[in-house]
Amino acid sequence: MTAETVLTNARIVLADEIVEGSLVLRDGLIAAIDPGAARTGEDMGGDYVIPGLVELHTDHLEGHYAPRPKVRWNPIAAVLAHDAQVATAGITTVLDALRVGMDEDADLTSADIRKLADAIEDSVEQDRLRADHFIHLRCEVSAPDCLRAFANFETDERVKLASLMDHAPGQRQFVNLETYAYYYQRKLKLTDRAFQKFCEKRMAESAMNSGPNRVFIAAACHERGIVLASHDDATSGHVEEAIEQGVRVAEFPTTEEAARASKAAGLGVLMGAPNVMRGASHSGNVSARTLAGDGLLDILSSDYIPFSLIQSAFFLGDVVEGISLPQAVAMVSKNPAEAVGLSDRGVIEQGRRADLVRVRVDDHVPVVRTVWRQGRRVA
Repeated sequence: MTAETVLTNARIVLADEIVEGSLVLRDGLIAAIDPGAARTGEDMGGDYVIPGLVELHTDHLEGHYAPRPKVRWNPIAAVLAHDAQVATAGITTVLDALRVGMDEDADLTSADIRKLADAIEDSVEQDRLRADHFIHLRCEVSAPDCLRAFANFETDERVKLASLMDHAPGQRQFVNLETYAYYYQRKLKLTDRAFQKFCEKRMAESAMNSGPNRVFIAAACHERGIVLASHDDATSGHVEEAIEQGVRVAEFPTTEEAARASKAAGLGVLMGAPNVMRGASHSGNVSARTLAGDGLLDILSSDYIPFSLIQSAFFLGDVVEGISLPQAVAMVSKNPAEAVGLSDRGVIEQGRRADLVRVRVDDHVPVVRTVWRQGRRVA
């Protein structure tokens, strides 16, 4: 039997315009878009209907699995809690960012990360999940165990994206050592002397491991068809290295110089939605609003606050001149989907997946009222 749903009286956000009318969903796909048509169906009450959001980099899952130091939650329950939160924020496709390569201060182990991946994949197979879940490997290339941890995913077909990152002091996000000290010395409660030794060890590991690990992981990802992302590029030199390694997405460039070089090279420039909402990076790097205003922003990610993704889409045009709602919505749907080769979703268009979100804006805050994935209501 054909499964059909009709959504009427909607403000439909298409790729380049907003139209009022109806949508017909049939067998999990968008069957028709009827501007101005008066049909019998589910009345949207004039609310927006936008494409389901596509999230490429969220660190949110690990917090559900390890909510306190030395506390481990049931991994399937952690995945379900995370899934419910992202789906009710309008995210219908999510790449769960799992860390590959641990430092001695890390609370999680590589075995924990593999447990989470297994829980994601088992939940996908058992149809427990509201959103469509894939895996993003956050490869900490300076870590001594990075390649051993990466090998835990060598046959994992749900890996869609891998990012190459180095959070050692003096590198990328932490070129400014004062910023590194503010973040890590406070977090680890280290004395000045202990912190100095900690930094020396991290820098030595970076010098030894980062180069060969980047080369190995880049080659492995190209062989398997996994999209590569750079992370926290700060200079045009970093971008040149990324281009040589076949990177397609520039995650969180820390300077306008790096963002401009990435854009010029055809990389998709990704920034954090929390950065948009706050008006600044939490670590003092370039503002996402500045990049958007200069035409250098392609993709937004919720990073550590799932709801920030839809919030930023409805906020960006208010604070950056010249950005329309369809353009902002594309940054959280069409553009991220295309960046990782998911060409069947991300835009409201006949024949695409019926991944949709009904949104009403109250007091400048988007209220997610209904979410559909492949035409089935999931929130």
